[in-house]
Amino acid sequence: MDFNSLKFETRQIHAGLRKDDTTGSRGVAIYPTAAYRFKDCGHAARLFELSEGGNIYTRLQNPTSSAYEERVAALYGGVGALAVASGMSGILIVVTSLASAGQNIVVSPHLYGGTYNLFRHSLRRLGIEIRFAESDSPADFAKLVDENTRALFAESMGNPTCDVADIEGLANVAHAAGVPLVIDNTFGAGGYLCNPFDWGADIIVDSATKWINGHGTAMGGIIVDSGHFAWNNGKYPLIDGPSEGYHGLNLYEAFGPAAFIVKCRVDGLRDFGASPSAFDSYLMMIGLETLSLRVRHQVESTRTLAEWLRGNPNVKKVSYVGFEDHPGHELAKKYFRSAGSGVLTVELEGTLDTTVKFVEALQLAAHMTMIGDSITVVTHPASTTHKQLSEADLAAAGVTPTLLRISLGLEAVEDIINDFNQAFEAARS
Repeated sequence: MDFNSLKFETRQIHAGLRKDDTTGSRGVAIYPTAAYRFKDCGHAARLFELSEGGNIYTRLQNPTSSAYEERVAALYGGVGALAVASGMSGILIVVTSLASAGQNIVVSPHLYGGTYNLFRHSLRRLGIEIRFAESDSPADFAKLVDENTRALFAESMGNPTCDVADIEGLANVAHAAGVPLVIDNTFGAGGYLCNPFDWGADIIVDSATKWINGHGTAMGGIIVDSGHFAWNNGKYPLIDGPSEGYHGLNLYEAFGPAAFIVKCRVDGLRDFGASPSAFDSYLMMIGLETLSLRVRHQVESTRTLAEWLRGNPNVKKVSYVGFEDHPGHELAKKYFRSAGSGVLTVELEGTLDTTVKFVEALQLAAHMTMIGDSITVVTHPASTTHKQLSEADLAAAGVTPTLLRISLGLEAVEDIINDFNQAFEAARS
């Protein structure tokens, strides 16, 4: 079936499902198996040389995960997707599939703390240079691009500052340099709020732990390939060239538009082993069925809470992309459905100490490092997600001692407001 002709809400339920004539099952089965029986030795040989598709070992592929991958690819309109164990492992596999030692990636300064550390420290030890642009401006990215650049990387909406990337502008810079644009679209809620492919992005990574799962029950990441980038421009011999691991097979010649996502699977997942369990992929499938319903409620609740906080004397600053005074509002209007987001940030009046007291006094809202959950989450980035950053790097990322990131859940927003009220009173006392 051509899922591209269907609305997002229909695709999130039907894509990836296969009619099971044996059992008549409505849902996708969980396949808790590590390995698969081969029909004969010839069948096994064809699978291992990639001349025939099929299951070899769950580190590479699993029927439950395959159904989940098909659903996400359909939601984004991509040529294929790859489920991985976490969003971070997805970024690692993408970058190492694109760049080798001596080459570089140009990235946004507005990144999740874990991504920042991967780029600043771990990848550097592998010999891959990460160049941080001064801002999300396409012009600042362009200044750092040279003949050794192999990708541009940004978040569709920065974590935790909610800065909005100019996806189309960055895509133009990337394509002028002959490299792909990679977007971490975690804040884009599985493509419902934002689909970077519509604006020229080539590869999407997403922390599926967040809105895709939606209930805080599983860890996972997803890589999606648009299938639009031409890998035969001479910059990517590991994709358009003889593969040492597969007897000289040229992935681009063999798999065409799907060559990149195949490389991520047959090299990245094979070697790094960051595969999800079948049960976690099943939980992601269940979460996707209600994605649009959950996100609509969360966006509405976020705006209501943001408006209440903007008039609260305990709050110094409210940063919400839905407000016209947010620096990313115009870009959010362009790239995000209804300029909406399920996350806002606030800077409280007072000090680090009073901010900590407020967070610890919350009773309904959870103090966790999480977004996109059914539970409202309040995170203090300076002491959690960005704790490893230096003072200079914190300042560059826009993280202050009293900054809080708030991700609205599925509760009645009136109850969350009352919870915030009592926490403000406790902090003052």
